[in-house]
Amino acid sequence: MSYLLLINEPIGQRATRTAAEGREAFASMLRFAEDLKARGLLLAMDSLRSQNDAARVTVRNGKPQVLDGPFAEAKEMIGGFFLVNCSTRAEAVALATECPAAQWCTIEVRSSGPCYE
Repeated sequence: MSYLLLINEPIGQRATRTAAEGREAFASMLRFAEDLKARGLLLAMDSLRSQNDAARVTVRNGKPQVLDGPFAEAKEMIGGFFLVNCSTRAEAVALATECPAAQWCTIEVRSSGPCYE
């Protein structure tokens, strides 16, 4: 079964790091991804840029609405994700505890599957 390890990062946290600290944090995430890949667990992963250049899109009554970031009400942003293949939720949660970002972010573990089942 596929699980998404969704990295919820406090807004502004990246700005608190020096460039060297940021590069090391990112490198630790890449090492984690390589480890998952070597273990045959990694399906996909990516890092996401700040919400400053994001957009929220809705369509209501046939009319599209676009809200450009940053989003003032947000306290967290999605910083990235790992899509992993695990046998159980417990295995996915265990992987989340291994993720370096768990030291400075919240990792949300979500299983994939039909929305209305």
